[in-house]
Amino acid sequence: MKGLRKYLTPFAPDQSGAVSVLYELGGMLVICDAGGCTGNVCGFDEPRWFETRSAVFSAGLRDMDAILGRDDRLVAKLADAAEKLDVTFAAVIGTPVPAVIGTDYRALERMLARADRTAGPPEQIVQVLERECRAIHREDGEMCRRIAEHGLTLVGEGDGILTHCNAGALAASRYGTALGPILLGQERGKKLRVFADETRPLLQGARLTAWELARAGVEVTLICDNMASMVMKNGWVQACFVGCDRVAANGDTANKIGTSGLAVLARYYNVPFYVLGPTSTIDLDCPTGADIPIEERDGEEIRSLWYQEPMAPAGVRCWDPAFDVTDHSLISAIVTEGGICRPPFGESLRELVSREKGDAP
Repeated sequence: MKGLRKYLTPFAPDQSGAVSVLYELGGMLVICDAGGCTGNVCGFDEPRWFETRSAVFSAGLRDMDAILGRDDRLVAKLADAAEKLDVTFAAVIGTPVPAVIGTDYRALERMLARADRTAGPPEQIVQVLERECRAIHREDGEMCRRIAEHGLTLVGEGDGILTHCNAGALAASRYGTALGPILLGQERGKKLRVFADETRPLLQGARLTAWELARAGVEVTLICDNMASMVMKNGWVQACFVGCDRVAANGDTANKIGTSGLAVLARYYNVPFYVLGPTSTIDLDCPTGADIPIEERDGEEIRSLWYQEPMAPAGVRCWDPAFDVTDHSLISAIVTEGGICRPPFGESLRELVSREKGDAP
């Protein structure tokens, strides 16, 4: 891509390592994004991670039609935001976001390789990137279906499942990961009951998971995070399904804050605790969860977000880690598109990765 400037910008400097790659094609900005969330205009929400002029937009693949001009409302919204930010806006191309945003490096590398092999005007490069995005999206959907297939074998008709945060089609493709078995089961007439943690402080469970499952016709009950122990004690759930942002070589797993506490409760009440995600989240170069850095966010998310008036004393100190690490000893199994890994994870994860790469004997 001769004559283009490439920026590697940290979108969310947490354990996910998500990045956005922005190309400036004359007056056109094209972002191949690994940190966006489907249905959101990310990057605009958190411009502090970008250079001023680069902090424009990113988007999940599901917004592709809108971004390419087939939905005037979103295009108008983006254009208005770009004008307020005093930047040049022409187009945004988003890669799909598998449930684990840190795993999109491969998609980015593929996008960049495709762009580098493409000669021609910016418009032609954008069209090529769009086709590559759609191909990646199809592959991601198939990967999520395979995760769902494996996960569905772990639960029976009428079982109750406890979820945390959001790892469905809004976060990935087609079925998602942690919600995949539930959505696939619904399609096949295997009825499952779901208790969805609201997931403080950003309420992804309330805003996304509850909506997504209800829309699919799944029986879903929304609970506050601190009600999970009562749900388990009452025997209302037979499994916990959660997603993951990174899996260390020993099986320690980073996910949305609150996941670790849920795993501790599940162990006490003898409820199987399953982690679902693609093999690309498995980082064999990361020995344990202690080696995964955790993002700490603005305490205003706790003090005032979602409230008409602040619910905490002005100036009170807040600690707001975005993620936590669940110890491998609390995890019953890790479910991937390549199969189900069980303890000892140090062996099963390495065997799975080797098999998926085609290195197994």
